[in-house]
Amino acid sequence: MGKLLIVGTVAFDAIETPFGKTDKILGGAATFIGLAASQFNVNSGIVSVVGDDFPQEYLDLFHSKNIDLTGLQIVKGGKTFFWSGKYHNDLNKRDTLATELNVLADFKPIVPDSFNDAEVVMLGNLHPDIQMSVINQMEKRPELIILDTMNFWMDHTLPELMEVVKHIDVITINDEEARQLTGEYSLVKAAAKIQTMGPKYVVIKKGEHGALLFHDDNIFFAPALPLEEVFDPTGAGDTFAGGFAGYLAATKSVTYENMKNAVVHGSNLASFSVEKFGTQRMKSLERAEVNKRLHQFKTLTQFDIELS
Repeated sequence: MGKLLIVGTVAFDAIETPFGKTDKILGGAATFIGLAASQFNVNSGIVSVVGDDFPQEYLDLFHSKNIDLTGLQIVKGGKTFFWSGKYHNDLNKRDTLATELNVLADFKPIVPDSFNDAEVVMLGNLHPDIQMSVINQMEKRPELIILDTMNFWMDHTLPELMEVVKHIDVITINDEEARQLTGEYSLVKAAAKIQTMGPKYVVIKKGEHGALLFHDDNIFFAPALPLEEVFDPTGAGDTFAGGFAGYLAATKSVTYENMKNAVVHGSNLASFSVEKFGTQRMKSLERAEVNKRLHQFKTLTQFDIELS
């Protein structure tokens, strides 16, 4: 069983889509990453922070998924990070209605001794200084460091972000962010330029259109499974990252061929995440359902063709 360290937000979300709206529910990058990775029976732990307004039932959920919370700081008298957003008919577009950093504003990550030797580190979307602090706290260099980031950090903390990028093995970003980071419209050119910045592997997420994996001159594409209903895409990218990281930690293989499998597993789990609001679908997800849908992915992408 591999050891996976997850760094990211544990938060409250309030979400509105064309299909309904929620009050405050469980969210955050580390939450979705952890729930997805738990499908692979890895030894995972979260480094994050919440206030003492964070319900015990949510802590119990993490424990029920065998996610170690030694690195989760609970600030007495503090309030948990809160984000609210509204999606339009095109679920790829959303408006942020509220962002309340609360205890996240002064967060100083502390990697527990039990996880400073983790083979895989998944750096969820956070300030680059926090991500760099975690890298520096590791006892030895992990076999694999995966970074997820977004355009906000490119806009406001680019020098700090570029320092983190130098120290990682895999970056997962969407197509818009890849273009912003490199100034290249072609995703092939963008991925090649990102590889010169540090990462050996580049994963470009394209939402409902799947994900691309780049390594040297190799390119692999995994589609997103066409779904009848999509309720909430909020956690899809983090669920993808959790499936990707969890599979690699479980299999203890970081070859390009195994990365391709990891991309498929990440896409597969993300397809469940969007079916209900927040973490509802991931909480109850059974392994048999995951395996059944993997077969659907295989059917979707396999074909025989005669080449003359």
